Amino acid sequence: MSGQRAAIPGLPTPDPLGRRLPAVYAGDDLAQRLTGGFDQVLAPVHATLDNLWAYLTPALAPDDFVTWLGGWVGAAAGPDRPVEQRRTAVLNAVETHRLRGTAAGLRAEIHDLFGLDAEIVESGGTAWSATPGAALPGSTQPDLLVRVRVAEPSELLVARLREFVEANRPAHVPCRVEVVAG
Repeated sequence: MSGQRAAIPGLPTPDPLGRRLPAVYAGDDLAQRLTGGFDQVLAPVHATLDNLWAYLTPALAPDDFVTWLGGWVGAAAGPDRPVEQRRTAVLNAVETHRLRGTAAGLRAEIHDLFGLDAEIVESGGTAWSATPGAALPGSTQPDLLVRVRVAEPSELLVARLREFVEANRPAHVPCRVEVVAG
């Protein structure tokens, strides 16, 4: 992760150690070269700490840091996804977790991860009635259908989408996944 930042040749340090040496060593060439070596090693640390706010901002964080940042907030986009999708997943993580377990949450995560708009059909429903014993909405059999339309369906997409939906659906609700050409 920090390998990219450590490989910047000539990266200066904002506070060279040689300036902090007692006067007796300030003019010593060996002491200055030795502390200069330490400065080269510490310069990326100073640069990282001085810019920590940028590392914690998904739009500005280095590409290799975005996946690690995603792990902090539980963003679903893995390292195999394009960096812009990972940035979006990190940015939307709080909202995604708030909606987790709902059709809207599943739809949002599918959009963030796969870049697809999903149609989600649930069997259940809720309603309010002033009449006791009124008919309940939805079906008595739990069911979840996730349908996406893509130009060219592939077996890999179907398998990845099915795996994702299985992992993120309510445990007691059977699901079906349809990938339709269109």
